[in-house]
Amino acid sequence: MTKVLMVASEATPFAKTGGLADVVGSLTPALRARGDDVAVLMPRYSGVDPPRLTRVYDDLRVWFGPASHAGCIYRVIESGVPYYLLDIPSLFNRDGIYGDPSGDYPDNYVRFAALARATLTVIRSLFRPEVVHCHDWQTALLPVYMRTRFACDPTFLGVRTVLTIHNLGYQGIYEPSILPEIGLDPSLLRPDALEYFGKVSILKGGIVFSDAVTTVSKKYAAEIRTPELGFGLDGVLRARGESVLGILNGVDYAQWDPRSDPYIAERYSADSLAGKQACKADLLDALGLPRTNMERPIVGIVSRFAGQKGFDLLAELGDSLLEEDLCLVALGTGDPTYERFFLDLAASHPDRVGVRIAYDDALAHKIEAGADLFLMPSQYEPCGLNQIFSLRYGTVPVVRATGGLDDTIKEETGFKFHEYTSRALLQTLRAALAAYRKRAKWAAMMVAGMRQDYSWDASASEYSALYRRLAG
Repeated sequence: MTKVLMVASEATPFAKTGGLADVVGSLTPALRARGDDVAVLMPRYSGVDPPRLTRVYDDLRVWFGPASHAGCIYRVIESGVPYYLLDIPSLFNRDGIYGDPSGDYPDNYVRFAALARATLTVIRSLFRPEVVHCHDWQTALLPVYMRTRFACDPTFLGVRTVLTIHNLGYQGIYEPSILPEIGLDPSLLRPDALEYFGKVSILKGGIVFSDAVTTVSKKYAAEIRTPELGFGLDGVLRARGESVLGILNGVDYAQWDPRSDPYIAERYSADSLAGKQACKADLLDALGLPRTNMERPIVGIVSRFAGQKGFDLLAELGDSLLEEDLCLVALGTGDPTYERFFLDLAASHPDRVGVRIAYDDALAHKIEAGADLFLMPSQYEPCGLNQIFSLRYGTVPVVRATGGLDDTIKEETGFKFHEYTSRALLQTLRAALAAYRKRAKWAAMMVAGMRQDYSWDASASEYSALYRRLAG
């Protein structure tokens, strides 16, 4: 058993913008089930007010030179896991987690530096771990503080650090002038510390000063060590050698399983697929599309609308995509360019394209259950979760062979293309549409995908083994 403190900027069920929250919310109970003693520290954002919330630390002060931020810490138990919620109203009581409609909050570096510094208080007074597990750039300053400013503090001697990179494309890059503002010596602006092409990369600091670095699939761990997908940090990651590990994310089948899903019209399983047709009809109704599309394959998309996700390839295809005999449904929010692309496509083909610009968990479940194919043409994808959900729902994935998409989709369970071009995407989609017409073979592919197991058990085992190695 290892005592582990997870530190993250978001976690389900308290705050979520993406897959990071799902990982923290699902991995922690899986680790506890294996016997590890795990707790989570995260900010208490506006509206986070769970029942049975207990205040466990009063009059917290986070100091950065002469400036300080006042707050306190609450504790609540969720799925057997203790969560410590850092409540600093001046930093976290805002409408958005990372920003508002005008963009990211300009003081995010202060907000998440405060989270890292408050972690030191938790370790001193509330929960002393053997390993602190940090996630993404928002928590990457913690190993920097522990190995520089607090290196001689006996409180932290023997506490090991792990940093998980969920997406290397987001590094927390700022001007060098921020270093004194967050209590760090300007001498850290050097190539073997936080310096990044004349600026500060907070994520780089975490990579350099952590005891181990992980990312969320084996393929992505290899990809980020290349100039193509290393975002300028490939050399730093290569220098870490074998201490950079790829551990595939799992999924929570308690929430994503057509045998028990409360959001779908009719439940079904690999042993009885009949209910999927009812789910298809329900999906069409939910998006106001005619039932004549029951005879067509429905291609589903649930995603953040960003260039990374491959929507530039779809935009290149434009209306020609609908020359194929398919129905397209898309759910998501993000870049206004891609939001407009999907809305225009729906306006041009109102009988065959359904679009919802929103975050809608219930509709996401309906798409997974009601679609026939699920499209993820990502330029890069550290892990991806929706393709794994799709497998369990018998919704055959069509993906680009990158990162976790390549690791999780096999020839017998889906379709992959390698070259990042609209031509390669269209060819692979056509192959999938042709296969859909061969009903017996298609049903076998659905069932093969539904029988795959990407639960957290295997991933939690790998993390647990890593913690034990670090703890000695």
